[in-house]
Amino acid sequence: MTYKKYTIGLLQLSISADLNDNLKKALLWTEKAARQGANVICLPELYRSQYLCQSEDSSLFDLAESIPGPSTDAFQKSAAKLGVSVIVPLFEKRTTGLYHNSVVVIDSDGCQKGIYRKMHIPDDPAYYEKYYFTPGDLGFKSFSTEFGKIGTLICWDQWYPEGARLTALKGAEVLFYPTAIGWHPAERERYGAAQKDSWMTIQRSHAIANGVYVASVNRTGFEQPVKGQDGIQFWGSSFICDPQGVILAQASEDNEEIILAEVDPRHIETIRRNWPFLRDRRIDAYKDITKRFADE
Repeated sequence: MTYKKYTIGLLQLSISADLNDNLKKALLWTEKAARQGANVICLPELYRSQYLCQSEDSSLFDLAESIPGPSTDAFQKSAAKLGVSVIVPLFEKRTTGLYHNSVVVIDSDGCQKGIYRKMHIPDDPAYYEKYYFTPGDLGFKSFSTEFGKIGTLICWDQWYPEGARLTALKGAEVLFYPTAIGWHPAERERYGAAQKDSWMTIQRSHAIANGVYVASVNRTGFEQPVKGQDGIQFWGSSFICDPQGVILAQASEDNEEIILAEVDPRHIETIRRNWPFLRDRRIDAYKDITKRFADE
């Protein structure tokens, strides 16, 4: 078997209120990441606008775009020009009155490899996503790019071991988690450290349990799209870990950054041979996993 290494790059960005400026910035930073050697590049969740779900406002559905649309058109050209694969998270308008939180995977020839729609939709203070997004209906997926087979999940998906497992079972070598997560400012001092540690720990556990790389890319900066509300301080801290959960690269909390790490399929092979979690799964005993709660 031939093992081909490749480099993944995460774009940790601050997001403005101007959709077109955000698109231009993302294209510029994608080019910067490609120049630094990235082969597969991932943007933060809903990269084109500030995090709209801090309030319930029907006018914000106007921020959504179709597939194909402005983001896919621009990144298909960029990917082909740069010879890179790009994961583009966007607010998808599927049809009138039907919207998703989605990613489009674009390969190095500029062709779309497919769409993933966020499966787990949260509803928390200032994260009112159920108002905007229909749960994904495409299932958990992996995509074969020129460089390797990758899986895409989105933000709230990152807390669910089932999603990570099913994506890994479809052959993904890397689980990408584009994300928009941060602190409520009033809670940061008391709960902030524990919240971020939990976020990193659960994703590192997915890497270990499945023998894959995990790449989580967050936005950074303070966003207060509705004046008078508290806003969200996004905590950055984008990171990449290997199949043992070892952190290979991590961004700061406050700065826009590109982080890079090498994916080595041979390392996945070595780890899975020595930690054969997939071999020892008791698939005959897991039927209750499809129940909401396994009552006796």
